[in-house]
Amino acid sequence: MQISGRNKLQATVKEVVRGEVMAKVVMDYKGNEIVAAITMDSINELGLKPGDSVAALVKATDVMVIK
Repeated sequence: MQISGRNKLQATVKEVVRGEVMAKVVMDYKGNEIVAAITMDSINELGLKPGDSVAALVKATDVMVIK
């Protein structure tokens, strides 16, 4: 599969928290946590589980910095 996104981060799934419709996927990227909310359909299609190697594609229209 080819994709136009360039913010692709190779990560490892740490945790999958399943809900009725949505799930939270917690990933480790170089010691940092990335959290994504995706549909249960996607979780099931991808068969995601802790320890899986994945790519996190990041698309943001805004970036905020707080100090």
